[in-house]
Amino acid sequence: MELTVWRTFVTVCRLGSLSAAAAELHHTQSAVSRQIAGLERQLGVPLMERHARGVRPTPAGEVFRRHALTTLNEADRAVRAARDAHDGAFNRPLAVGATPSLATGIVPEAIRALLRETGSVRWSLLPALSPDLHHRVVDGDLDIAVVTDAPPGLPQDPRVERRFLGLDDMVVALPVDHARAGRGPVHIHALADETWAEDNDGSAALLRQHAARAGVSARIDLVAADLPGKLALVATGHAIALIPGVLTRALRTDVTTVDLVDPPARGLYTITPRRDPHPCAASLLDHLATAFTSIRGAAARAAPLSGPLRAGGPDRSRA
Repeated sequence: MELTVWRTFVTVCRLGSLSAAAAELHHTQSAVSRQIAGLERQLGVPLMERHARGVRPTPAGEVFRRHALTTLNEADRAVRAARDAHDGAFNRPLAVGATPSLATGIVPEAIRALLRETGSVRWSLLPALSPDLHHRVVDGDLDIAVVTDAPPGLPQDPRVERRFLGLDDMVVALPVDHARAGRGPVHIHALADETWAEDNDGSAALLRQHAARAGVSARIDLVAADLPGKLALVATGHAIALIPGVLTRALRTDVTTVDLVDPPARGLYTITPRRDPHPCAASLLDHLATAFTSIRGAAARAAPLSGPLRAGGPDRSRA
């Protein structure tokens, strides 16, 4: 079987359309149809079925798609490894993923340190939420991702190597003219009547869990499309928001933060594929740990009333 046909099949499954797959692959629709039909003849089972809005894999097709995707990713890695061996390891681009808050501060700082150490390395950065980043590492799209264990948490997956970076206390973002701005740690009770904004389910779950433990509720009345949108709602006085502590140093000037008493926290982790790691991955892991320590220390110095930072590992009582 030719891998070109497998790529065509996987593309049709991803797009759910023969015509869309043909356009992406620069084939005619009839050529795509012939490839799928030929693959079905070889396997002796139907792989695709039509529905009102296009096509989708049959149960047999879905099983084949998963195995085909793994095979194609391995084939791509084989080509990349051969080219790296010929041209030198550092010619391989480094694909990094990170949650939006970590992509704002820790990751760029760590990459800067990596470039100082290694010289010229081609790299890219993809901001996304942790579940998506995990899948992209498994699929071979990313060499390393910096993720969190905020709800729904991180899966136990033998295909990836996971490394704990540290705990990140969540803080409350306020407009600079808010009555609580600059007043030191506050109890969630003092914010029970506020309007909250959220941009993702994990952060919203942390907020609700923290409020519930204190016997109050948090009214999440506004939902933003992303982190910048959430901060815009805060800056303009429409709401307050729970945000990662690591983000404090990179906030816009019309937003400030206040610490919470016994704040919710999330664990920060790196995940890398167990197979075919990037030559720069180990070094970047060390720089990420250093960057997190530096940013966390800077946040503590900027907020002397917040109390001592807690040391700890991934097993903790707070969600």
